[in-house]
Amino acid sequence: MRVFVTGASGWIASAVVPQLVARGHEVTGLARSEASAAVVEKRGGTALRGDLADHALLARAAAEHDAVVHLAFDHSDMNDINGAAEREAVAMAALTAALEGSGTPVVAASGTPFGTGRDTTEEDALPTEGPTGARGRNEVSLFATAQRGVRPAVVRLPRSVHGDGDRHGFVPALVGIFREAGRAMYVGEGSNRWCAVHVEDAGRVFVAAVEGLAAGSVPPASVLHAVGETGVPVKVLAEALGSRLGLEAVSVGPEPLGFFGRLQLVDHGTTAERTRAQLGWEPTGPTLLEDVAAGVYDA
Repeated sequence: MRVFVTGASGWIASAVVPQLVARGHEVTGLARSEASAAVVEKRGGTALRGDLADHALLARAAAEHDAVVHLAFDHSDMNDINGAAEREAVAMAALTAALEGSGTPVVAASGTPFGTGRDTTEEDALPTEGPTGARGRNEVSLFATAQRGVRPAVVRLPRSVHGDGDRHGFVPALVGIFREAGRAMYVGEGSNRWCAVHVEDAGRVFVAAVEGLAAGSVPPASVLHAVGETGVPVKVLAEALGSRLGLEAVSVGPEPLGFFGRLQLVDHGTTAERTRAQLGWEPTGPTLLEDVAAGVYDA
């Protein structure tokens, strides 16, 4: 298939694009700059200069391909997830409008649900209100395109998609905060958890979703969880990072950690049992703590 990928120079795409190419697909990757275009080309794709604000370009590119993988998301302001998701919604509406009646697979990245008081599953809907409600509304809007002849699915990603090369995710952000503070910090007792997955394992879920939608083995409007570990306690993570950085791990209130402190106030345990059964997917990459112990986040 010819697959159009947004966010093709980003972290998740570092696994998705080469895996698609390795399986014989032709990848066109959206690239905002010459530097991003060079990354796309190095990964085996063909770069298309543009961004999510160019709605006409998105529509045209989507219509010219056999499938779409949407990975782009603006993480520049973690305190305004809704704003970024609302901009994403406009772009996705333009993209999917060009595909109505085509049966084209569209696989979009999303995030796992949290705060239910139990391990969340693929059956749990994302909230459509509150500080991250726009992401839930985007899922609802995407799934509605199934009634208009598009084949949508979402791949929900955990709090940490880790691996060698992760420079802008939650774990490297924590490392920066810890270094500046001179201590490794976690909120309260540190028993709340972050779900996690190795980036290569996450990539295989996206590829399987695209191919499954095209083949009919993955139904339209499917929710898939690319979750390798149900949950790593934040205290254990802070202690592991502190050990590598030579910093003491201490309990604090949420304020010193900012966005990440608020994130640690709730449990983010998530399972992927249905996804594993549906796709025959089994995570094989290192765990989050194994990557930390191997020095992936030392730099």
